[in-house]
Amino acid sequence: LKSAAPSGGGADQQSRAEPSRAENTVAPGVMVTVVNSKADVLKASQALAVNLNAAKGLQEVMKTNLGPRGTLKMLVGGAGQIKITKDGHVLLGEMQIQHPTASMIARAATAQDDITGDGTTSSVMFIGELMKLAETCLAEGLHPRLIAEGFDLAREEMVTFLDSFKVAVANPLGDRERLVCVARTSLRTKIAPTIADPMAEVVVDAVRCIKMPEQPLDLNMVEVLHMKNKLVTDTRLIKGLVLDHGARHPDMPKRLENCYILTCNVSLEYEKSEVNAGFFYSSAEQRDKLVESERKFTDEKVRKIVELKRKVCTEENKKSFVVINQKGIDPPSLEMLAHEGIIALRRAKRRNMERLPLAVGGTAVNSVDDLDLDDLGHADVVYEQSLEDDKFTFIEGVKNPNSCTVLIQGSTDHSIAQMKDAIRDGLRSVQNAVEDEAVVPGAGAFEVAAHVHLEQFKRSIEGKPRLGVELFGKALLVVPKTLLENSGLDVQDKLLKVIGERESKKTPVGISVATGDPIDPTIEGIWDNFSVKKQMLGLAPVLAQQLLLVDEVIRAGKSAQG
Repeated sequence: LKSAAPSGGGADQQSRAEPSRAENTVAPGVMVTVVNSKADVLKASQALAVNLNAAKGLQEVMKTNLGPRGTLKMLVGGAGQIKITKDGHVLLGEMQIQHPTASMIARAATAQDDITGDGTTSSVMFIGELMKLAETCLAEGLHPRLIAEGFDLAREEMVTFLDSFKVAVANPLGDRERLVCVARTSLRTKIAPTIADPMAEVVVDAVRCIKMPEQPLDLNMVEVLHMKNKLVTDTRLIKGLVLDHGARHPDMPKRLENCYILTCNVSLEYEKSEVNAGFFYSSAEQRDKLVESERKFTDEKVRKIVELKRKVCTEENKKSFVVINQKGIDPPSLEMLAHEGIIALRRAKRRNMERLPLAVGGTAVNSVDDLDLDDLGHADVVYEQSLEDDKFTFIEGVKNPNSCTVLIQGSTDHSIAQMKDAIRDGLRSVQNAVEDEAVVPGAGAFEVAAHVHLEQFKRSIEGKPRLGVELFGKALLVVPKTLLENSGLDVQDKLLKVIGERESKKTPVGISVATGDPIDPTIEGIWDNFSVKKQMLGLAPVLAQQLLLVDEVIRAGKSAQG
């Protein structure tokens, strides 16, 4: 039996182009590829060319965004909405990518961001560079399988090398300065340095605030709230909570100090009976009695809260009282609470009901029976701030908070959106450093060191897979190369200097984006996340291997009748 050779492609396409003649002329025993006549089929070299071009095209788009000197992209929606960003995850998520291979690379890179919160642009560029360098070897007739074997060997060696290259941090939460450096390195690639530096301190303090001993970090306990006023530089951390609504009664106080806070999930509004009941009365007195008995059920609950307030807030201790309820509070109940000088907020978010006891103390109660002083939290000040039609309630001055709020301020929607994305990535980078208990020297130091290491390692490899290892080592240099290129510096000259420095010193050597000269990132305070690098090494080479080993792309064609 002869099989249709994938490398030829010419005869096979000809037979498909003229099906009637092919049916008459096919010799017995020859296998015919039966594909829907409307399907697009790309064979061997064409399939490879399509995948290579997709990877290179996506790399070209993302290339200019890398690093603190990267440029911005402006995305315009169908209705004219504008988003200005250089965050790879946002770009790949918002761009409409038509090409199937390019969208596969984009999905893989965004998956990396979902897991580690960073490294999207680096992954896309590394995949693109691996494919670009493989193209020259494939053109010379080297089989893709041999390149893939070389990639495998290099990847395993790199994972081992990364473990030896990382810097262990014994107690990351205690080392605030190191965490600020990690956050700063991540944020500077997303927003301007003038904003990134203060924001780095905000995200580190937020993570240190919510970390509880012997429990995993839950970043949902950091509320990220935005107010459209002032400037982006006014964004700050509030060790307490900011709720995005205010009191619903005009007579309630706007500011209280030295407050007890009751967090509850109790319905304080009139409720109809669950069964369909009818009430009949013959006089106005009976009707009033009926209304009173219906209200009595709700009023009793409010009365118990008022009694607790009177018990714990006296003239001597000068305490005040705040009620924050997840369910509703109706106007008569609000009236009773306002009369006692209580601030009452209704319909708080469920997530805030988790955050509140962590921030102010006390417990969230589901019933007003047996209320006690231990159920109450405490805050130094609770006040309301109005912004046009919106009201915000600030709860500040809490002791030992395990939940906090990052209040983003900005004058425009796109600057607020950019800050939100950056804060999210900053929080994730600090979380990674805390969980990994290790960091990696940044500024391209790992990539340069890995390249030098692979140059040594390839000598121990025999046969053609050695070429795959060599390509892997060269592809790693795409990160330092692009950092130099985006800084407008001489790429070849500066890169050779940095590699030479690494070969002679054997210490981490990075690239200064200001001058392009070799620097020691450990002294400059440039640190990357260990998990981001590990994820990139696990993801990018595997995807590049799969794309190189594709020798046929079939795009299904369906007939118009069916």
